[in-house]
Amino acid sequence: MSLRYLTALLSLLVSTQAYAQQNPLSVPSTGPQDVNFTRLFSNEIIFADTWKKDTWNGLTTFARAQPLRCFGTEAEVPFDVAVLGAPFDIATSYRPGARFGPNGIRQGGRRLGIDRINVPMKIRASDHLEIVDCGDVPMVLIENKVALRQLELANKALLARSSLRSYQDASIAKDGKFHPRVLTLGGDHTITLPLLRGVAEIYGPVSVIHFDSHLDTWKPRPAEDSPWLPGEEMPVSHGNYFYYAHKEGLLGPDNSNIHVGIRGALNSWDDYDDDYEVGFIISHADELEDIGWKGVVQKIRDTVGDNPVYITVDIDVIDPGMAPATGTPEIGGITTREIKKILQGLSGLKIVGADIVEVAPAYDTQDEITQIAAANIGWDLLALMAKAPLVV
Repeated sequence: MSLRYLTALLSLLVSTQAYAQQNPLSVPSTGPQDVNFTRLFSNEIIFADTWKKDTWNGLTTFARAQPLRCFGTEAEVPFDVAVLGAPFDIATSYRPGARFGPNGIRQGGRRLGIDRINVPMKIRASDHLEIVDCGDVPMVLIENKVALRQLELANKALLARSSLRSYQDASIAKDGKFHPRVLTLGGDHTITLPLLRGVAEIYGPVSVIHFDSHLDTWKPRPAEDSPWLPGEEMPVSHGNYFYYAHKEGLLGPDNSNIHVGIRGALNSWDDYDDDYEVGFIISHADELEDIGWKGVVQKIRDTVGDNPVYITVDIDVIDPGMAPATGTPEIGGITTREIKKILQGLSGLKIVGADIVEVAPAYDTQDEITQIAAANIGWDLLALMAKAPLVV
């Protein structure tokens, strides 16, 4: 290393405001021979700000949200939004791997920050919400029913608490109180069913905005065309959970739910009739070519109205050229720019909860483009929550 390079490096270090305020140094014009390198590169100086009793370092949380032992020693600490991981993929129909999605999405969000300004959304989420990362729910890896029950109980436990912030206007919750919201990182799409159960207990049936390339409202096959024996229970999966959500009365009435980005194959044209019966309106991916993102936003708003809204995002709604790491990729998807514009257009909707699912990092490229896309979508969802308190 040349003397000129070393001198320039030292000049850069001592010119920073934080360092200059704490440790004023003068760099000799003739060289570094008089500099105390032991002190200059000591932990006392380098880590003076980063290692404090009230900070965490080295943990990868979503967008650097404060980690919280939400079900343990910090269970009494209040917050407004919890990020919750759901490492589950044993109800997939094609490529497994979404159990690693929560970690992958957090990895993709390392450069984000809940305390940074979301310029397109024109808001800093942390100014309006206390956002924490509760880690992952310990879901068993060999039994759907048990794993989904674990997630349901964990989600309900978070939703039942009182949020840190309250407002003068009345809450839209059935009990009139203000409750935290949950952003769940999946996991395959089956997790939306137990999450909706928790939301419905607090707010009643909610309108769902479903970003996906598939309908996910498939009816169970008739007995004569099923591998299950008479009397055996047909399990919920990532392709039929909305069918069960409708049967349980969790979805908004009068077809106030909408799919966005649909382009997957059908088993029969009757699938569209079945989907409408479940309570959905469809916006196909091709519509973006005809009516643009503004037209899609208007269709969404016309569908959900003033209802409480739950947003669920299957990452395969994005074209596989921009998000290849998913269990069921379909070409012809929407772009990351388009979904950001659509989400910006939903500002003001009362978002009671959200999830991002089907991210399977094993199929991602080495530059983590799917995980980065999912993390940025989650960041925008937090901004939407910050922009609209859950008040009447």
